[in-house]
Amino acid sequence: MAGAELIGKEELKELTVLFKTGILARYSLDKERQGIWKVRDFEKAFARYFGSSYAQAVSSGSCALKVALTALDVGPGDEVICPAFTFMATYEAVLEVGAIPVMADIDDTLNLDPDDIPNKITPRTKAIIPVHMCGAPARMDKIMKVAKKHKLLVLEDNAQACGASIKGKYTGTFGQMGIFSFDHYKTIVTGEGGMILTDDLDLFHRAEWYHDHGHDHLSTVSRALDGRTILGFNYRMNELQGAIGLAQLRKLKRVLSAQRKNKAAIEAMLAPIPGLKFRAVPDPEGDSATHLAFNLPTEKLAKAFQKALSAEGIGTTCFKENFWHYVPNWEHFLAKSTAQTKSAFNDPRNRKVTYSRKAIPRAEDLLGRTLIMGINVKMPAAALKKIRKGIEKAAKAL
Repeated sequence: MAGAELIGKEELKELTVLFKTGILARYSLDKERQGIWKVRDFEKAFARYFGSSYAQAVSSGSCALKVALTALDVGPGDEVICPAFTFMATYEAVLEVGAIPVMADIDDTLNLDPDDIPNKITPRTKAIIPVHMCGAPARMDKIMKVAKKHKLLVLEDNAQACGASIKGKYTGTFGQMGIFSFDHYKTIVTGEGGMILTDDLDLFHRAEWYHDHGHDHLSTVSRALDGRTILGFNYRMNELQGAIGLAQLRKLKRVLSAQRKNKAAIEAMLAPIPGLKFRAVPDPEGDSATHLAFNLPTEKLAKAFQKALSAEGIGTTCFKENFWHYVPNWEHFLAKSTAQTKSAFNDPRNRKVTYSRKAIPRAEDLLGRTLIMGINVKMPAAALKKIRKGIEKAAKAL
């Protein structure tokens, strides 16, 4: 998958330089590290690539959400609107800061439906988290208009769409803050790790301080003597991750180019199938192409086609049946089964919210008849030929 396919000598070179210093920690030990600052360089390069003013590296995409929500001052009593189709971390992060996630429907992009946001707004609503699922952007122009009208904050969950864009503007840079993930399955990888982007200096400082126990990171004094403005915790990225991230970032354009080429080839194979439609993408040229999503007229047809494709060695996912990316399937979440009995669900400052399938009719329909296929960077002609033959054979089952 994506950047993990390209790990090689470039990453090793970055790590070799780092190992010569013996310093793997993100901060301090200035003399010993001999001018080598991998995470700091990764942050600067990442912000520059995406045209953002500030970048804060953290230890995972999940904690990037929590750090960003904390910087945005989201907490108990607040509600955050999230799409029904997302990875669990989006909802977990909202609960982690003491707020309540409110489930909203999706549209034909398979992302947050801008038209459903007003239906979910209450006097407690403070923020919206649009999630760019499976590599393709949400309708950020409409989402930002709704947010502005209702004076809501926007935190983009861009964990799965690194490098995607809309009319030349990268996803993750539309809202007040945007987050990225670099785990093994993402567009670029560092093993684990995440990044937060923002153009707001105050929000950047709050994220920077909070992610490292409140350290002000003053360059004029030692780490033990720098200032403290707020309390925080440890969500630091280490230098190993930063080194790999630098090498991977330099490969991002190559990854995107290959994925777009391979996705287009498979789309052409699927296009002739009667009744098959592709997921709507606001700006096709800005699709990161990590996945190819297509739907059929009914769930029955989708399941039959999925079974036929599987018999030909072609894997697809129906996310209505997936346990990790669709809210109605999260039995422990619906049971409000948290590690602490005094959780956000039980906080009297928070409104009681339900998560009914009836509230998300489009998700129930679309996700049931949609199949999603992962797109690799390395797809040689022989592999594509095999996929073509498999699709042609599977199509006869419809």
